[in-house]
Amino acid sequence: MGLTEDNPRPLVMGIVNVTPDSFSDGGHHATADQAIAHAHALIQAGADILDIGGESTRPGASPVSLQEEMDRVMPVIEGLCQNTSVTISIDTRRPEIAHAAIKAGVQIWNDVSALRTAPASLQTAADLNVPVVLMHMRGEPGTMQDKPQYEDVVAEVIAFLRERVQAAMAAGVRQENIIIDPGIGFGKRLKDNLALMQALGRIIEETGQRLLFGASRKRFIEGLDPGAAPDDRLGGSLASALWATQAGVHMIRVHDVKEMVQALRVWHAIKDAAP
Repeated sequence: MGLTEDNPRPLVMGIVNVTPDSFSDGGHHATADQAIAHAHALIQAGADILDIGGESTRPGASPVSLQEEMDRVMPVIEGLCQNTSVTISIDTRRPEIAHAAIKAGVQIWNDVSALRTAPASLQTAADLNVPVVLMHMRGEPGTMQDKPQYEDVVAEVIAFLRERVQAAMAAGVRQENIIIDPGIGFGKRLKDNLALMQALGRIIEETGQRLLFGASRKRFIEGLDPGAAPDDRLGGSLASALWATQAGVHMIRVHDVKEMVQALRVWHAIKDAAP
């Protein structure tokens, strides 16, 4: 299945965090060898895309230096690009990292800052000419959960995403290369996350863009199931992902690839079953 074609189900993007401090799996795959082994396991489980990240963007996270992020992700990217043909995404806010990764063979730039972190981000995205994910986030990871407030979260997120799409296109990014992400859990309260998930179809319709959905193991699930630690949020992750599938999202970003692929297989079989 391709990035730019209509697919019978959403593409499954498997998460590979090369970090010591990510909210769910920080430290589990912090070395290049560990991350590459985990990536191959996700491929075997059915991942369509691997999303490689070297800086945690969990609530309260502190930024890392450019060199440290580069040192974390590039050995993983180089190892994977030499030994697999699966689509690879780089999860970074920095245009320097995106440029190096894509020159090494990566095919997607996933930017939680929607190309706002550096003045060069918009032009870099245009020059690289690959699909780029523009995500809504209020503030920075370190501060985004400090009492976020919205008058109308759905309308405000749609307005932000439309503005970022226009800014990217004005810089020379092709519209077909733009994917949007409403940023579940990034500067949102529980009620904001639920409202955005309920409105996914509207977001897709009003922006006219393909949508990446990421809710895997996120804290809003604990808000509905008190005490559920990140590793105990599979049920909520799958429920939200299947809701998003019904709404027509293009990609789903998950930790639990095997379970997600199975859930989508069952969903698709039910959808297409003869009456």
